[in-house]
Formats: sequence, C-alpha cells, structure tokens
Amino acid sequence: MNTHLQSATVENSELYEQDYYLWMVTTVNLLRDRRWEQVDFEHLIEEIEAMGKEQRRELKNRLVVLLMHILKYQHQVEKRSSSWVSTILEQSNQIEYLLEDSPSLKPYYLEIFPQCYNKAIRNASAETKLPVNAFPHDSAFSPEDVINSDFILALFNQDEI
Repeated sequence: MNTHLQSATVENSELYEQDYYLWMVTTVNLLRDRRWEQVDFEHLIEEIEAMGKEQRRELKNRLVVLLMHILKYQHQVEKRSSSWVSTILEQSNQIEYLLEDSPSLKPYYLEIFPQCYNKAIRNASAETKLPVNAFPHDSAFSPEDVINSDFILALFNQDEI
C-alpha cells in the first residue's frame, strides 16, 4: 500500500471517531467508487454487525411489549383502553414488517418467544399489580398468532361474542 493510500485509510478511520455521519457518507462514496483501499473496513464491519444486533434487539423488545399488552388486555378486562388496542396492533404490525424485511429472523423469533413471554408476564405483573401466577405459565397463543391480524382482531372481538 502506498503512503497516500495508507494516509487516506487512517484519515477515514479517524473520521469515524470525530464525525460519525461524515464517516458514513465518506464510506458510502468510497464503496460506490470501488476505492477499496481507502475503506475503513474495521469500523464498517463493526457497524454492519451492530445493525444485525439492533434488528434482533428491536424484535425482542417489540415482542415483549406486544405480549405484555395482550396479557393485560386479557386479564384486566375492566381497564381495557384504546391505547392498549393501539399498542397491540402497532407492535404486531411492526414485528410482521421486521419479519417480512428479514425473513431470516423468523427462527430467532420462534426461539425467543418463550423467553419474551416470561419477561412479558413479569412486566405485566409489575404494571397491573397482579401476581405473576395470575398469568398462564405457558402462552395460550403461538408466535404465529400474535403476528396474525385475524387472531389480533378476534382478541378484540371476544367480549362481543
């Protein structure tokens, strides 16, 4: 590698610490121009890995919120609100979108469902002041159910049946 190229790579690497947005724009331009020798691959790899972790974290967080609101909706009939309905619909939709955009996350979704359900029970218990054992130990609905609009709509129409 010649001195000019080494300098450009070092500068791009330093840019990462000084101005993240400018580093990102510069990296995109370097990749578009196929100037591989100037790309800060070390930080680029870190960023791509972080993006994957963020997708998984978002999926997990949304699932816990969704399950917690379904549990609250089922176990506190007298406190049902339009905001709970809105949250359930929004989280279900967002999880569905995440899985449509990244189908390879589906096995992870299925894997984390039981863990997220247990977390949702603890959160619902803390929020509702109901004991943890007031909620079913095992989920009465499947991972597929909670991202199925027919299931969600049926959940809201149960009290009308």
